[in-house]
Amino acid sequence: MPSGRLSVVVTRRLPEPVENRLGELFDVTLRDSDEPMSRAELTQAVKSADVLVPTLSDRIDAGVIAQAGDQLKLIANYGAGVDHIDVHTARQHGILVSNTPGVSADDTADMTMGLILAVTRRMSEGLAVMQKGDWDGWAPTALLGGRIAGRRLGILGMGRIGQAVARRAAAFGMQIHYHNRKRLRPETEEDFGATYWESLDQMVARMDVISINCPHTPSTFHLMNARRLKLIKSDAVIVNTSRGEVIDENALTRALRTGEIAGAGLDVYEHGAEINPRLRALENVVLLPHMGSATIEGRLEMGEKVILNIKTFDDGHRPPDQVVPAML
Repeated sequence: MPSGRLSVVVTRRLPEPVENRLGELFDVTLRDSDEPMSRAELTQAVKSADVLVPTLSDRIDAGVIAQAGDQLKLIANYGAGVDHIDVHTARQHGILVSNTPGVSADDTADMTMGLILAVTRRMSEGLAVMQKGDWDGWAPTALLGGRIAGRRLGILGMGRIGQAVARRAAAFGMQIHYHNRKRLRPETEEDFGATYWESLDQMVARMDVISINCPHTPSTFHLMNARRLKLIKSDAVIVNTSRGEVIDENALTRALRTGEIAGAGLDVYEHGAEINPRLRALENVVLLPHMGSATIEGRLEMGEKVILNIKTFDDGHRPPDQVVPAML
């Protein structure tokens, strides 16, 4: 452990209270620009820092980690997802990785419900009419959507966020169904009134709304592929607030264009900000710029977890939110 205060490099602008607290506790290098670091900048950062604080926009792969100096001992990620970090290679180099789990569950679940409502009630189409000045007044058959009460919601991934979605959806009168790597305890299922489906194929074929709430891992990449998307009912909608890579975006776009799927609400995309232009042009989709966790409260709590992980490490203990390969 180096003597004196830890050298901490932050790769993006963080909320001011978080940056101020980091500056009080550590020898911190903050980012003047809110632009993501280039690969060269990331390489320089890992060469000089004791602790790196990256975000999901930073790709910390084996090549970057190979350039790290011997002093880099902790990558304290600002965010829950760590699919942008090669955790296995980091561990091989003696570098710990931590994250901020649980902070954004409620915020992301709120956004999921917002997207479900926006798609089923055609809110984006109504907004477009108003912004164009084309609204002539109420009409009994204009922009008819569907009520969500009574609809079957299939949740793919029943972790913290999936359960938070289930809790909210149940309050709206939706029927809760789910597919998960591990089945929940009977008492938890009972609390949600949830039905477990061992077969994902069978679940998606019977749902009215499908919510993607699982992380991106090698086993979930394109879990919703072209074949599985074809199983979805033509009057069903799909919502994704987890990771874009879970859905084959090109296949989804084709299904939406041809009416094989009624609509979609997306907050994440397979290729980040490079969204399929055909997807952008569709009227039956609601597209958001990865806003699921974007609350002031959530961002501050993320920062608090990052600081706690670094401080605990600095005190000679295991970070409370350490990520190990077995967790991925």
